[in-house]
Amino acid sequence: MSDPPPGDHRHTRTTQLVRSYRLARLCLHLIHGCLAVGVVFPFLTAKRRFHMIRSWSRKMLRILHVHYTVRGHLPAVGPTLLVSNHVSWLDIWVINAVVGVRFVAKSDIRRWPVIGFLVKGAGTIFVEREKRHDTGRTNRSIVQALTRGEYVAVFPEGMTTDGTELKPYHASLFQPAVGAGATVAVIALRYIHRNGGLNDDASYAGDRSLAESTRRILRHPALHAELIFAGEVSVNGKTRREIAIEAELATARALALAPPRRKSGTRGGHPDAERKAGAPTDTPNRARPRRAATIGPTPTSGRR
Repeated sequence: MSDPPPGDHRHTRTTQLVRSYRLARLCLHLIHGCLAVGVVFPFLTAKRRFHMIRSWSRKMLRILHVHYTVRGHLPAVGPTLLVSNHVSWLDIWVINAVVGVRFVAKSDIRRWPVIGFLVKGAGTIFVEREKRHDTGRTNRSIVQALTRGEYVAVFPEGMTTDGTELKPYHASLFQPAVGAGATVAVIALRYIHRNGGLNDDASYAGDRSLAESTRRILRHPALHAELIFAGEVSVNGKTRREIAIEAELATARALALAPPRRKSGTRGGHPDAERKAGAPTDTPNRARPRRAATIGPTPTSGRR
């Protein structure tokens, strides 16, 4: 279920020839993916499509020499919403290499050349971030996918980080899990050196451009990703904020990071500021949608 990492190559770099070769293979692989979703996917069952997505993602990682290790496992049965911290545009391919999922993304991504066609064909659920009323439609689409037994994945931080910190999870993204009675499976992702130290060359955060991020990845003889299934969160009898905080804490523990800072007594506050059981809970009609809550499978998916 994982690719064993080779030795530590922190102090070595690939040659320009190797980087050019990898980049050419990457471009060809993207074209192959577009042909698959445009010509082959319409004739496949959902199960077969997810199988192809996993195979395509694994090859993507092999082209980039990204080795991954998996710890833990998914829930055995039932609707499952996957939530993960967000470090790199590689996160999408690492997750899909382990389990075929449908991501949630902002709608303007489908208008991007090549990438837009690819993610649309792969079953991405799009949301119009400028239209508040579109949240209800998106939530219904996610609930329908979950009840069909499909895995749906979101990055609830709403932005990428360099892996040294965790941002608060947006509670609104957990509404579909509540609506479907789904289990929330928590994923913790990080990119590490052989000695276990964090490798920030894979990150796509701050002022780092997509070109610079790709260049840093291509120059590594090998990158090592660690995907941890950090636990499950039940939605029964809980507000969305309580679910989000439990997921945050599970991620923080798995990555040995400090829990994200939240303002007490505000939306998304700590558990002691939450409504107690039996008190009114937040619902889509009462909660104002967040612009940062539209995230998904693209190189810019989590950035602000």
